[in-house]
Amino acid sequence: MTTAHDSVNHTVALSFEDGVTRFISVTPGQTVADASYRARINIPLDCRDGACGTCKAFCESGTYDGGDYIEDALTDDEADAGYCLPCQMTPESDLVLRVSGTAEMAKSGIGTFQATIEKLHWYADNTAGLTLSVEDRDKLNYLPGQYMNVKVPGTDEERSYSFSSGPEAEKLTFLVRTAPDGVMTTYLRERAAEGDTLTLEGPKGSFFLRDVKRPVLMLAGGTGIAPQLAMLEKIEKLAASGVVPAFPIHLAYGATWDKDLVEVEALERYAATIPGFTFDAIVADPASGHPKKGYVTQHLLPGHLNDGDVDVYLCGPPAMVDAVRKYFTGEGIDPTNFYYERFAVGVVAAPALAGAAA
Repeated sequence: MTTAHDSVNHTVALSFEDGVTRFISVTPGQTVADASYRARINIPLDCRDGACGTCKAFCESGTYDGGDYIEDALTDDEADAGYCLPCQMTPESDLVLRVSGTAEMAKSGIGTFQATIEKLHWYADNTAGLTLSVEDRDKLNYLPGQYMNVKVPGTDEERSYSFSSGPEAEKLTFLVRTAPDGVMTTYLRERAAEGDTLTLEGPKGSFFLRDVKRPVLMLAGGTGIAPQLAMLEKIEKLAASGVVPAFPIHLAYGATWDKDLVEVEALERYAATIPGFTFDAIVADPASGHPKKGYVTQHLLPGHLNDGDVDVYLCGPPAMVDAVRKYFTGEGIDPTNFYYERFAVGVVAAPALAGAAA
């Protein structure tokens, strides 16, 4: 890594163990720890001199100058693996850091935002799309793949939904898989109207896009396509700015019924605008007229698996996640990185839910 500081501020996402992510702006030459404390985020810290290792974090994405420290605080092997010391490091790009401890310990709670329903769209009787405008949109930063908790108006309940829009989008979009008698379902079907106000809390979640350093395999089931759409929107923005993925990206998107396939037109657009991106849409129903039927694992080719040198992003119901893990084991494939998120129908908000029903 180079040691020269450039002349622009960089955004650093601090990802805590409880799934909360907070964003800070770091000025040229400033350490991540100093910027955190100026933002009133108390990450673990003791010596501030690179001598104790208390603040040790893991860099998920981005480049930086590691600064000066002693071997007792950070070994060469740890540094080579991506660990770093926020008290010494200065960013050379935007970063994502996995920080030890919880946001509560750091005295940095999740953000609360007010949003207005701009559009409520029904893809089918069991899938809705929400488009929201958010007050203080510039203060809501998130990583593509993360989710928000949404309070259900008129109740004490909340549900969790992954962004299907990229982090630069002016309007936020979400996919909602409905459930019979669910509180969110009841609200959307019986009371929701354009102009309604919703309260959102977050962002949260450790399922998000990392730097593309090897081939990528995305797997999605049903509304589990939501976080993948946010990731692809981010990749499309990067490609448009000249940051073209150096490796192929393939998405296998599965659904039970034809009506469960949503946003296929968006995927077709990404296939035309993102170099190296391909996708398959697959329907499990044997009576479907869709050209590809069965399960996503039945349509994976050796090139998609790349002998295990692949980053896998999987979002789907628990049964799909378990099936994919068993498939990898049966094929003798151990992906370099395997990021996954389960979602279930009709459950109260919990970590790692995407497009969850309510």
